[in-house]
Parts: sequence; structure tokens; C-alpha cells
Amino acid sequence: MGSLAGLLREAGHQVRGSDEAVYPPMSTMLAERGIQVLNGYHADHLEDRPDLVVVGNVASRSNVEAVAAVALGLPFLSMPQAISRLFLEGHHPIVVTGTHGKTTTAALMAWLLQSAGREPSFLVGGVLRNFDRSFGLGAGDDFVIEGDEYETSYFDKGPKFMHYRPQTAILTSVEFDHAEMYGSLDAVKTAFRGFVGLIPADGRLIHCIDDPNVQEVVVSSSICARESYGTADSAHWRGSIVGVDAEGMDLKVMHDGRPFGNFRSPLSGVQNLRNILAVTAVAHARGLDAGEIGEGLRSFAGVRRRQEVRGTVGGVVVMDDFAHHPTAVRLTLDGLRQRYCDRRLWAIFEPRTNTSRRSVFQQEYAESFDAADRVIVAAVDHPERAPEGQRFSPELLVADLKARGRDASFLPSVSEIVKRLIREARPGDVIVVMSNGSFGGIHGRLLEGLSGRSTI
Repeated sequence: MGSLAGLLREAGHQVRGSDEAVYPPMSTMLAERGIQVLNGYHADHLEDRPDLVVVGNVASRSNVEAVAAVALGLPFLSMPQAISRLFLEGHHPIVVTGTHGKTTTAALMAWLLQSAGREPSFLVGGVLRNFDRSFGLGAGDDFVIEGDEYETSYFDKGPKFMHYRPQTAILTSVEFDHAEMYGSLDAVKTAFRGFVGLIPADGRLIHCIDDPNVQEVVVSSSICARESYGTADSAHWRGSIVGVDAEGMDLKVMHDGRPFGNFRSPLSGVQNLRNILAVTAVAHARGLDAGEIGEGLRSFAGVRRRQEVRGTVGGVVVMDDFAHHPTAVRLTLDGLRQRYCDRRLWAIFEPRTNTSRRSVFQQEYAESFDAADRVIVAAVDHPERAPEGQRFSPELLVADLKARGRDASFLPSVSEIVKRLIREARPGDVIVVMSNGSFGGIHGRLLEGLSGRSTI
């Protein structure tokens, strides 16, 4: 919603919005663009009768502003409807979707096109460091958009990505997630089949061959041209990591069994290798050559909250990451272990999403932290939002981690976590904080505490 607000402002509209809690980097981005954020939801926010009300999926039917919009007879759309009607018409939509890797892949796709002078438009669920924003209106044909499988709005329970008119699409992965919306993996597959079925016969689907669920969805649903990517020998676009250091990785890319290019990327890990292969395939299809692709990969500055280094104090690196699904946690830590192979790696995890508040992945999380040297698990954020009897147990996760030989602790509060880290972190350590929220401002508090320690 913040990204759409920025896009509307860039298109020349007057924009404001209501929310209960906005935090960096989105709050900063909105403020810098003069977009007013009203605190809380109140009917009088609509007294001046705006031309259009965009209703985010956080708003229920009983939300006072949603009720007021209907009562006042104001036009209203869901976020995906607004994007489709106001921006996608006349563009070539490149839709990036999948359970994992959407934001990084979409951001990288937008930057490759921009780096090559194609001036794409884009709307991504994270702030791109190359642009210092999550959106952009360009003069080119392409519109890169992150396609989310989550529900659209209270009046449209279908996935957001069903509104995005894909002409070219990337499908990164298909796993069970969003347990409050999808009852099973089969239900998730059905949603992605619906998306794949939207791609027209003259469109193109780039899909990850390493994921068997993706293969099942693609084979049964697509009518368009398809190209696969991954580490398997049978992939149309196959990649391998040939070198890793603290600054990133070197990789080799093959296309249909022939060398395509040797590239350097500041990203790390096999999941980011796959993300790179996906955007390379699309970029090639959109007319970029290997040299242009290589320059875009090399100069990509990343996405805030995706393995973002927030600071280094006294030799201790403090990193922010959005990982919350057990697969994302595992892949993030595996990539960081490769990158910082000789350094002690701390994983600080806050169960905060609707799915991670539930016990559905209790055992899977126990198997996701093997690459970390030390693990700290925080209390579940708003546990009452998960059904009673189905709530995630941080204490059980810590017990399971210890049974697997991990050094793990349950520290409920941010204050306790910060105190432990200030006391025990040593030069050379890498601390990755994994949460999809602000986590009580833990990054700033930790850096401040480490800074105070370093002056003693």
C-alpha cells in the first residue's frame, strides 16, 4: 500500500493514507515524498470526499473508513484493482511470484532493465537501494510487479496476483504458507495454477525446475512458452556458484547447455543464484545481452530488510532480514554461512506473521537453523491472533534446537536479547535479525549498545 501511494504521487495525484503502525523504511519513504499518514482509522478522514479510496487487505468489512466509504458513496478499489486499472494498461507486465524470493527477484529485475537504459516502471514489496524507493514510473514498455498470493481485500478473497495481467512471469517456488488463508498445500497449488493460466499463449513463463511443486503447477496449467531455470542439468538456464567471499559471489550461467556468461553478484546463497537465473532469462527474452545483464547484476545494491547490513560496530555486523517461513530462514542462513564461513553467526528470530504464530511449522523451524552458531528466539508477537491450541511455542523450538546440538535460548523481550548480545557478541560475529516487523527497534538499540560497549 505504501508503494502504491508513492506510485500514485509520482503519477501526479494527491495521496494520503491511514494506518495504525508505520515504521522504517516505508515510513521514511512516505515522509520524504510528502505523503501524509493519518494515525488510526476514523470516518472523518474521508470528510473531504476523495476521488478514490483504495482499501488494503488489512481492512475488514467493519473497518470504520471502509464503512464510511460505502456510506458516502465513494468509489473504492482494492490495491491490486487500482494497480491494474491505473498503471498496467499499455505496459508489458513482468509479474514475479512464488512463495519465496519475490521481492529480491522483482527488485533485481527492475534494476537490470534500468541499468540497461530500458526505464521500466516497477512496484515491489521492499525498498530498492539502487532507487531508494519501492516504486517507479518509467518511460519504457515494461512494468515489473511483485505478485503476491495473499488475499486481495475483504470484498475479494482471491489472490492479489490474479489482477496483474501477466505477459511475462517468473514462478520461483510453491510451498505451503499463509495458513490462515490456505488450508493445505493443494489449495496453494490451485491458486498458482490460476495465476499461470492467466499468461496468454503469446506470453512467457520462467519457472524454477528445482521445485517439484512448481513443475506440477506449470505442467498442468500453462499454455504459453516456458523456460526453466535452476541448478539441475535439465534446466534451460542453469547456474553454479564458482566462488564466494564476504562481498558476494561469482557464478557461471549456461543457456541450453552452452556458456552464456560468468557474472559477479553482491548477493549470496543458492536461492539468490536461482533468483539471478530467473531475471537473466527474462532480461535475455526482453533483449538484453550478457554484458548488460552482467553490469546490472554487479551493480545491484539489494533490497532493504533482505540481508541488509544495518551497521558494523567493534567488528560486529548487525544485519536485518525479512525471513519468516522456515524455508526462507534456512536458505538465508545457508547463504550467510557460505558468505561468512569463518565467522560466528547469530540468528535472532521473531515469530510475527500469521503463519509463524501458529504451530503448523513447529518442527520445520527446528530444522531451519542448522547453519547458525547461536540462536535466540523471541516471544510470539500477538499470540492471541492465532487460534488457541494451534499457537507456536518458542520454548519448544529452543528445546528442539538444543536436541539438534544448537546453542539456543528463548529470550522473550527485546531488552533481554539486546543485553545478551551486548554481553556476548565478539569482534567478527555476524548477527542476523529475522522478522517481518519492526521488532521493537532492535537494530538501533543493538547498534547503540554495541557502540557504548566499544567506547569502554
